[in-house]
Formats: sequence, C-alpha cells, structure tokens
Amino acid sequence: MFTGIVASTGRIARIEALEKGVRLDVDAGALDMGDIGVGDSIACNGVCLTVVERIAAGFRVDVSRETLDCTVGLDGIGDNGGGEGGGEINLEKALRLADRLGGHLVSGHVDGVGEVVKFERIGESHELVIRAPKALARYIARKGSIAVNGVSLTTNTVRDVAEGAEFSINLIPHTVEVTTLKHLKPGSRVNLEVDLIARYVERMKEADQ
Repeated sequence: MFTGIVASTGRIARIEALEKGVRLDVDAGALDMGDIGVGDSIACNGVCLTVVERIAAGFRVDVSRETLDCTVGLDGIGDNGGGEGGGEINLEKALRLADRLGGHLVSGHVDGVGEVVKFERIGESHELVIRAPKALARYIARKGSIAVNGVSLTTNTVRDVAEGAEFSINLIPHTVEVTTLKHLKPGSRVNLEVDLIARYVERMKEADQ
C-alpha cells in the first residue's frame, strides 16, 4: 500500500525489451534507498512494481506487457514517461504500518488512463482538468480522493460528459514543484487510481441486491 505522497522523482535510465514486457533501470534521484532490498515495492508513476535488483543509481524492475498496456509513463516514450518528462517518474516507497497516512490509501493498481483537458496556472497554483474514461466516472466524487500518476489529490469539481467524467484539481506550488505533474499539458495521458473505499462500497451494494 501507498499514500500518494511522492517521496522523489526518478528517471528511467535504461529500457531492456523482454519477451513479454520490459526491464527498467530507474535512477532513483533523491529517494532514500537505504532500506530498500530485492522484493520490495516501489510505486513508479502510480504503478506498484517489485525491485528485482539494486543498482548503483537506484533499482531495477520488470514490467509485464499487461501492465504496459493499461498504464502510461513506463515505456520511456509515453506522454509522461519520455515525452514532456523525458523519462521522469514519480516514486514512493511502500507504506509501513507505523507511517503517517498523509494522502489516502493507494494500492498502486492503476484503474485506467485519463487525458489532460486543461493545465493552467491560476495565481500561485495550477488548475488541472482531467477526463476519466466512462468505466471510472462513477467512482469520482466532488471533494473525493484520486491518485494521478501516483500523486494523492482531491477533486474540486466533477462533470459528467459523453466520454466519462471531467474533474478539476487545484495543484499547490509545492505539488507542482516536487512531482512530474509539472510536465503535463492538454492531451497528456495520466495513470488514474480511484478511491479504494469507493470500490468496496460498490461491491457491497452489488452483494445486497
């Protein structure tokens, strides 16, 4: 589990093609690797990945073809992975039971890919508007929690549209500065993980019917 509070930004330093996926060498940047070992989980752009090897600059992970097909930013050439971000990704180590829950409960299992409709500076902050696919629209609520590329955020407004739902977020300067969200622009695609509690509530309602 994670909280969506990004600890550092890293960079995809090397990509090796596998038979069914890719192997990534990740430069961990300022991420504290002192307590990271093989088998530990690290969220990379909101995707929970397992460390298969420690390397000098950071760590190595394997990404399956299935994961690549349903996420963005992990192939080094995606909208946020190798385009505007130049391979830069958000990093967060797995949550420990004694840690503070600064964001919200994030599993690192991406539910879908959204598209940035608007990213505009308003005063000191930025307004980010994202269009979520129809399958995720019912899980997104005003003042609710959502993870965008692994960053825990709160929705300001939600509007249903033909393609799904458009929701707006206010990004404070700190969030823009310390995450890869600074690279977004209209048309960029982002990983979305909806609120875990909303999914359980839906399942419980289905069971009662």
